[in-house]
Amino acid sequence: MGLKQQAADPAADPKKRRRVGFSNIDTGVEAKDCIKIFLVSRKDEVGASDSFCIDPVDLNSFFEEDGKIYGYQGLKITVWINSISFHSYANITFQSTSDGGKGITDLKSALQTIFAETLVETKDDFLQTFSTERHYIRSMVSNGEILQHKASIGHSSNSGRAEDSDLEAIEHHGEAMQISLEAIASLEAKGGLKVFCANETRLNKALKMNLQNLDLRQLPFKGLSPDSLEAIVIRMVMGNMAAGHLYSRLIPLVLLLVDGSNPIDIDDPRWEIYLLVQKKAVGEEDFHYILLGFTAVYRFYHYPDSSRLRISQILVLPPYQHKGYGHYLLEVLYSVAISEDVHDLTVEEPLDYFQHVRTCVDTPRLLGFDPIQPAVNSVVSHLKETRLSKKSHTSRLLPPLTAVEEVQKGLKINKKHFLYCWEVLIYLGLEPIEKYMENYTTFISDRIKSDIIGKDSETSGKRVIEVPSDYDQGMSFVMFRSQDGEATTVEMDESQANQEEQLQKLVNERLEEIKLVARKLSPRQT
Repeated sequence: MGLKQQAADPAADPKKRRRVGFSNIDTGVEAKDCIKIFLVSRKDEVGASDSFCIDPVDLNSFFEEDGKIYGYQGLKITVWINSISFHSYANITFQSTSDGGKGITDLKSALQTIFAETLVETKDDFLQTFSTERHYIRSMVSNGEILQHKASIGHSSNSGRAEDSDLEAIEHHGEAMQISLEAIASLEAKGGLKVFCANETRLNKALKMNLQNLDLRQLPFKGLSPDSLEAIVIRMVMGNMAAGHLYSRLIPLVLLLVDGSNPIDIDDPRWEIYLLVQKKAVGEEDFHYILLGFTAVYRFYHYPDSSRLRISQILVLPPYQHKGYGHYLLEVLYSVAISEDVHDLTVEEPLDYFQHVRTCVDTPRLLGFDPIQPAVNSVVSHLKETRLSKKSHTSRLLPPLTAVEEVQKGLKINKKHFLYCWEVLIYLGLEPIEKYMENYTTFISDRIKSDIIGKDSETSGKRVIEVPSDYDQGMSFVMFRSQDGEATTVEMDESQANQEEQLQKLVNERLEEIKLVARKLSPRQT
């Protein structure tokens, strides 16, 4: 970490008379206004004007209670992160320091809170990591489990089966086998290397037997151009030293780029990390891995003999975002869930954009899932043939329980998200949508009103009573269900007009979300 105090302005007049007065109180500077962070993959990108600058979620949270840095004049902090080894280096410059009543912020300590052991002391040491650590990812994942292989994102491989000769070749060579990239490409073209292909039982057994002790550093790498590089997903289980070491280097990116995230427990084997990596040629016979993104998944126990997978963190590195990699990672996770027959795949507090990506992945899967089509068609027909009244207690037109169970069992989509996608399925079924939009809007409004305000039968017979308390009157109440089933009377803080306005805003926002997904899936939708 470089620390440099800039020289005083030579143009200042040394003979200028000093004046006696009160010094200004130091108001500080927000961290986000004086810190820039760059993600670089080569030496020549360090300090270059076109280096990739990342936009952290909230830098201020790492500095003081109010997110400000105190005691520095003309402060500028530039941080570079090596995207190959994930070492970091901070260059700090300032004109002067002085205690203006708030002390002088310990910058080194604050930066180490973010970057920890990845922060190197000198720029020379940092530049050396591009050569000395170029095989870091490759060595860390050498014992990981290859889950899926794809030549290029956005293009699916052929759907044919792997030929028996290909499978026999893998089985024949046993643990000593070394798989060439040409052989991998051949299997991919025949649909064989997709771990969850038609002949998955035999292929998985063969691959698992041969890849357990395979050192990826020994794989031949010849004749591949940058345009034909593969992207593969590798699973590593925490509790393994290599997995823990790798994730520890990724923690700064988690803190900076994943909103509200905290580091996972690297000693807990129920945590799994899925790494999306790409091979990059170095010369004619060498290569290293580039990390495109990753996701951390927790495996919960589900009674009596199953498990649930919950996505806790998912990040595609900024230079590779909006290229389909997040979509691809999610598809791989669903393949894992189906292959291992877990109960379902859930997401911990999904952000709006990830929820959109997730819906774009799951809606096509649901559109092609035959067991639910009668239920979808029934609701679509009802909305086409029946005029819903905004004043009446309309049915929420939810899918039947059997459909929810089939989706959870067959596609591993949990109930809550299925209901979220259900509204998109109905929207896509109402063609032309312009003709039925009023009815559809009432359908959405009724559902939101039921969920948020509680005017449906779900709240019937419930009553809220305030309870005197010395602690917090606003949080002291009792809810109970009356025996005679009387309707609930919930006292609202805001006026009826404001409630209607807020409800309409929620409805409009939800409709925009649905239309955005529909436009992605069907160009005819507007």
